[in-house]
Amino acid sequence: MSDVAGERDPIDVILEQWRRERPDLDLSAMGVFGRLALVTRRAEASVDRVFAGHGLRHGEFDVLAALRRSGPPYTAIPSELSAALMMSRAGMTNRIDRLEAAGLVERSLDPADRRSFRVTLTAEGRRVIDAAMTDHAATLARLTAGLAPEDAETLTRILRSMLTPSP
Repeated sequence: MSDVAGERDPIDVILEQWRRERPDLDLSAMGVFGRLALVTRRAEASVDRVFAGHGLRHGEFDVLAALRRSGPPYTAIPSELSAALMMSRAGMTNRIDRLEAAGLVERSLDPADRRSFRVTLTAEGRRVIDAAMTDHAATLARLTAGLAPEDAETLTRILRSMLTPSP
């Protein structure tokens, strides 16, 4: 097996070894997911460096980004943030605690439900997320620069179809 450029990747080696040992198995899906995992690991390393350069962890970036893209007044209740980021409320509380301690968000009682509170992006939080997002977008663009525009569109279509539940 080889990629379009005629070069073997580490997944080719693994698949060849498994085909030798277990020729009875269809390993095409393993190749797809192995390559997705490899690309993801490489991208995450670059992305984590960008976030660290802004004093953020990946999860903290996610919270700030969710607030920023919500539009003015850049406020949400923790359960909305948990749902948007597909994470537990306990995990969200830890992230909010760290962001509040850093002065990037502030908590206030929710006037609609005094048992709850709202999380709002501070001016410093907005400055940090805007700078981090600028660098993040540039990093992702650099990571995909080798793809022709039509290949990027095809890859997007394929990945979207993998994420869409089948009937």
